[in-house]
Amino acid sequence: MSALAAPSLSIALPFEAALAEMAAPLLLLDAGGSVVFANAHAAALLACAEPVGLPLPALLVPFGAAEPEAEPILEAVRAARPVRVRLTLGGDRRVEAALAPLSAGGFAITFEDVTEQLRGAALARQEPLTGLCNRVGLHDRLDAALIEAARTGAPLAVLMLDLDRFKTVNDTLGHPVGDALLRKVAERLRRATRSGDLVARLGGDEFAILQVDPQVGPQGSPHIGVEQPHAAEALARRLVDLVGRTYVVDGHMLNVGVSVGVAIAPADGQNADDLLKHADLALYRAKAAGRGTYRFFEPAMNAQMQARRGLEIDLRRAMALKQFDLAFQPQIQLESGDVTGFEALLRWNHPERGPVSPALFIPLAEEIGVIVGIGEWVLRTACREAARWPHPASIAVNLSPVQFRGGRLVETVTNVLAQTGLDPARLELEITEGALLENTDSVLDVLNGLRALGVKISMDDFGTGYSSLSYLQKFPFDKIKIDQSFVRGMEGNAECGAIVRAIARLGASLGMRTTAEGVETATQLDAIRAEGCTEVQGYLTGRPMPAAQAAALLSASPSTLPA
Repeated sequence: MSALAAPSLSIALPFEAALAEMAAPLLLLDAGGSVVFANAHAAALLACAEPVGLPLPALLVPFGAAEPEAEPILEAVRAARPVRVRLTLGGDRRVEAALAPLSAGGFAITFEDVTEQLRGAALARQEPLTGLCNRVGLHDRLDAALIEAARTGAPLAVLMLDLDRFKTVNDTLGHPVGDALLRKVAERLRRATRSGDLVARLGGDEFAILQVDPQVGPQGSPHIGVEQPHAAEALARRLVDLVGRTYVVDGHMLNVGVSVGVAIAPADGQNADDLLKHADLALYRAKAAGRGTYRFFEPAMNAQMQARRGLEIDLRRAMALKQFDLAFQPQIQLESGDVTGFEALLRWNHPERGPVSPALFIPLAEEIGVIVGIGEWVLRTACREAARWPHPASIAVNLSPVQFRGGRLVETVTNVLAQTGLDPARLELEITEGALLENTDSVLDVLNGLRALGVKISMDDFGTGYSSLSYLQKFPFDKIKIDQSFVRGMEGNAECGAIVRAIARLGASLGMRTTAEGVETATQLDAIRAEGCTEVQGYLTGRPMPAAQAAALLSASPSTLPA
């Protein structure tokens, strides 16, 4: 350690010895900013054997402190004022330097090594599975970026990402494969972005990207002239393409896609919370548009989301207050004209909104998970009403794909049949292809369990999906319901007529009944009869009606089919 060398600053020898033994690194400077004293800890920290006599810039900058970092200390010396700054020494060592003027003249600088403290803070902002930034780190970085953007006027973009079909990978191949896939996706996101961008994983299969300085291309290459929102659109398009390419994980060929929502600051939000919320709204719109695409935030999305939240609140309240009702639409046998059964149709008459379309509230119920409870109520109510009918007509109940998850559907149907006393042979459960798209094998297991109860199974909206024929090979449905779009298109469209004819003949060859839905005119009815369908259902042969009217119809003349 060195003795004092400047006449403008004097310290008694005992105090010098005490300072030399301080645990904290310490420098004393004269009024001009040159070192007059350094204890051993300071000399070791700065990797300088003889600091005394060196001006502060000559000591800090050559020994690792970046010149822009050191400048605040040098400015504080010139202005004779205190300052506290962080310096980088030796490449990755971080210290906090505190400079204070002394009453006797000159300055004292103490140093605190904060490397581990900062490293711990960085780890607290890192997502462990992928090594990406986590939600807290994204929020902090976004706050800082917004401050800088407000100063420079340069826009920045936030992109919210959600993987498509990832849940299927997790459910079928297990979480280890799912985790490995997430790491590969994270690597592709890193490659798709530039060094100044921030990639974060928010949890599950949700990611986010903070895109700054769109004038710089990937990996720092020049990309002059690309400004927002064009830079964000180019990145979103690149992400959809790159993430959607095939992955190989543990010998499995996996395909997932990505949906992207984009918000641009300051136009779409001037703080982190608003910007993230608006990017999330845009992501929701991208997923609703069919996934595997991107959407930019639009102000109308806020109003739509508020309306959606209001409908969600009302939907949950409707469950609690039992505001739902059932209507029953007759199904008519073509050969005899008799009513063979009814389809139970869910209705919601809101006290303020009035009748709410099932096309509006059922998808929402599926999305928020309440469809399971609603579906159980529909099943129990329909079976109870059917058990009271004077004639043993069938009752058809639609099942949502969501009801197949959780493994309780067979148990639920068993309990409902036991409680209502309905003959299982009179119950028809209708499923759409959507129920079979995810986890086909497990859904088929459930269908076989229902079939073992004696329940009939129908495929609804046949012909509108991509794999309907393959499903007929895997499971012997009792009935095929021809989608109403084909029925309505038969008038003036030969192709629709050919499709109906093919489905009717297919059903006959497989021993399955065929029901044509949406029959509204006598011309359609004649065409359906000519094509060989076994049943019809539609406004022409019977509109949806209350339970009491359905029972009365069964008690009346058996033939209701127009001649």
